[in-house]
Amino acid sequence: MNTANFPWLTTIILLPIAASLLTPIIPDKDGKTIRWYALIVGLIDFALIVYAFYTQYDFNNPNLQLVESYPWVPQLDLNWSVGADGLSMPLIILTGFITTLATLAAWPVTLKPRLFYFLLLAMYGGQIAVFAVQDMLLFFLVWELELIPVYLLLAIWGGKKRQYAATKFILYTAGGSLFILVAALTMAFYGDNVTFDMRSLALKDYALNFQLLLYAGFLIAYAVKLPIIPLHTWLPDAHGEATAPVHMLLAGILLKMGGYALIRMNAGILPDAHAYFAPVLVILGVVNIIYAALTSFAQRNLKRKIAYSSISHMGFVVIGFASFTDLGLSGAVLQMVSHGLIGASLFFLVGATYDRTHTLMLDEMGGVGKRMQKIFAMFTTCSMASLALPGMSGFVAELMIFVGFATSDAYSPTFKVIVVFLMAVGVILTPIYLLSMLREIFYGQENEELVSHQALIDAEPREVFIIACLLVPIIGIGFYPKLLTQMYDSTTVQLTARLRDSVPTLAQQKQETAQVSLNAPAISD
Repeated sequence: MNTANFPWLTTIILLPIAASLLTPIIPDKDGKTIRWYALIVGLIDFALIVYAFYTQYDFNNPNLQLVESYPWVPQLDLNWSVGADGLSMPLIILTGFITTLATLAAWPVTLKPRLFYFLLLAMYGGQIAVFAVQDMLLFFLVWELELIPVYLLLAIWGGKKRQYAATKFILYTAGGSLFILVAALTMAFYGDNVTFDMRSLALKDYALNFQLLLYAGFLIAYAVKLPIIPLHTWLPDAHGEATAPVHMLLAGILLKMGGYALIRMNAGILPDAHAYFAPVLVILGVVNIIYAALTSFAQRNLKRKIAYSSISHMGFVVIGFASFTDLGLSGAVLQMVSHGLIGASLFFLVGATYDRTHTLMLDEMGGVGKRMQKIFAMFTTCSMASLALPGMSGFVAELMIFVGFATSDAYSPTFKVIVVFLMAVGVILTPIYLLSMLREIFYGQENEELVSHQALIDAEPREVFIIACLLVPIIGIGFYPKLLTQMYDSTTVQLTARLRDSVPTLAQQKQETAQVSLNAPAISD
């Protein structure tokens, strides 16, 4: 069989979705068979992703690869169109990796296990589809369908306020999605030809005012998912009520959908509007970093503290995205992957700690590190990664964004100095709230009431294995970032060049440099 012509992405998307449909008929009395079934399906799909990546993906090709297109509604040029490039391939791999580990993290689930693993597998295929589809209407459909499993996972298996958190999640995200639909239809019917193909839409000649309106609509939709303040309030509530595997999917994958869509749609299709919105994005990114860090510092609920930490870290993605430099955009993509790994590890450990202490309030904890030494060690290591300790992936990503923005020639020196200073303040606040969190949970005197009523057993092998799997890429990327950056460098360089051409001052500098090079006398030996 010629593997080059095999529909890799279609198979990777549809396999877990098709497998989820079989969960009602699999013989299972106590939920053990169904969880092994879900884990095996996840492993097979992740193996297909890795195989397709290593055999079919070319690092040096900045364009779409693994492209498949099948007619769906030919009259509207609506196709099942999928493909992967440097922006989507790392996130597809991340999705397979995190979802498979989340399936293993869901091992203790006993309430309605068939439905739980059905939703988990359906969500698996839906999230990969978001990163792979190349048709705007199809993108909207998979974006919406992916929300349903998240809503049910929150509403059925969440905490005491799960209905409130799930309803708030669906209202925010579905409301934001309406802007995607309106913008997609407007772009498709703009001009002489009707098309939903993203590459064709990027070639249309939109008027600047029209681009600005489209950009604003997309920005609202994706700012909810990223999330960007003030459209962020659903996230702390969702994380506050979610279970550990759902935490991993929310922090590891769901937030990255917003960042990916901003780069793919806003920058890739509407570069001229991006030149006008970029300073606003930088300011929003700074607000995310500072406000969320300060709010995290004030939280007494462990889940909400980590949730606001996630919002703060995603502010760096926004700034890197708006830097107009290769290094800044590369750092933004690296930060998305890095935070996906670190966020998933921290929230899994929060769930493991809650399972033992049955409390999320920091005031009720204290000194549990004496009895849970493995969890203490893993929690400390993952927290070090979150505060960007050198040798961890977070340090490399944030350093690239810092340097990328500081060296950008698209902004005035005064603006850059202010932004870099505020980013540095955010970096300083991060270790303060994370180290104080570790102190309150694990150090000091034991809470005698907690210890006397709870069996504070240490981490089991399954939990150690999950954290070890997450720490391997976190540390590996930290010491050798090229492991990841080589996947997307060619794509980000191409996109940055296009974005720079959309800024009048940068385009003029490029023309003047080219003119000087042409007029320079040849130097003879």
